[in-house]
Amino acid sequence: MKQINNRIKVIGLIALILLPLNTIFAGNPQRAGQAGASELLINPWARTSGWAGANIAGVRGLEGIYSNVAGLAFTEKTELIFSQTQWLKIGDDAVSNISSFGFSQKVGESGVLGFSVMSMDFGKIEITTTGSPDGGLGTFAPKFMNIALSYAKIFSNSIYGGMTIKMISEQISNVGANGVALDAGIQYVTGEKDNLKFGISLKNVGPRMSFSGDGLSFRGIVGDADDYKMTVEQRSSEVELPALLNIGISYDINVLKHRITGAGTFTSNSFQKDQYRLGCEYSYKELFMLRTGYTYQEGVTDPSTRTTALRGPSAGFTVELPMGSNGTTFGLDYSYRHTDPFQGSHTIGATINL
Repeated sequence: MKQINNRIKVIGLIALILLPLNTIFAGNPQRAGQAGASELLINPWARTSGWAGANIAGVRGLEGIYSNVAGLAFTEKTELIFSQTQWLKIGDDAVSNISSFGFSQKVGESGVLGFSVMSMDFGKIEITTTGSPDGGLGTFAPKFMNIALSYAKIFSNSIYGGMTIKMISEQISNVGANGVALDAGIQYVTGEKDNLKFGISLKNVGPRMSFSGDGLSFRGIVGDADDYKMTVEQRSSEVELPALLNIGISYDINVLKHRITGAGTFTSNSFQKDQYRLGCEYSYKELFMLRTGYTYQEGVTDPSTRTTALRGPSAGFTVELPMGSNGTTFGLDYSYRHTDPFQGSHTIGATINL
């Protein structure tokens, strides 16, 4: 009876993911750039971004909050993660510095709660107006922030699932927008040694966002009299969120103390070109991991047809250090994503398993 109930729950979760697809994925590449909150498409974590986010089916632990929340269910007790990303590096600077933090805690026998924050800092920008196009009026600092709260559960020895609700905030000095998005995902593990994995994740589903604030208002004159003025506020157009669907598979090859994992993921984007992600990870005793990946989309190899700064290749590594005999580990992570015309994107992270 328990197994039947688990299957019913999983079928319900799959239905929740797949039923809205007819309306969500009615887009095409010509709609690229029309969605808002594009920061939701940036992977802030070092391990998964090192192999192009290809491991949707086999991601484990806290980084699953971004890739596939079902992987959060594999948290054994408590996990902390920190990362810092130089997004689209230009010389000694970057378009944005991304700071991320995550925390997960096992609750009960089969549940895990997760929390993460991603903040983008663009530095200080000179204030300009039509009357002062050269500035001199001071500076402002745009701030983007995503806050995610997740819950994942082990349904059986082979089925895992989870959901995430995200709060989105985009602010400058006098204009801002807020939104809410929902993620859901499942993973299925099979094979003689649980080495074959399948995964599905639906991301960034939510209502439209719009901007508001004093920056969209101005003093206007009503009638012919100059002494009668009123504040007029403009309404910004609503923008949709960049919803997407990931379908992935991975396979582990274990030889003595070595592991090689190959993974592939197809990403169906509602507001840009579809993507194919391939990745490979080598591990020695789960203490040292080396990974590489490639993201392909139509036209990515030709500068005249490329619609993204990301060229496709990525790579990274992890050094996992045991701390004591109770299973506590401390991991150092790094990833690099190749870009053009920028000088790549670099992510450094630290992971603590208690």
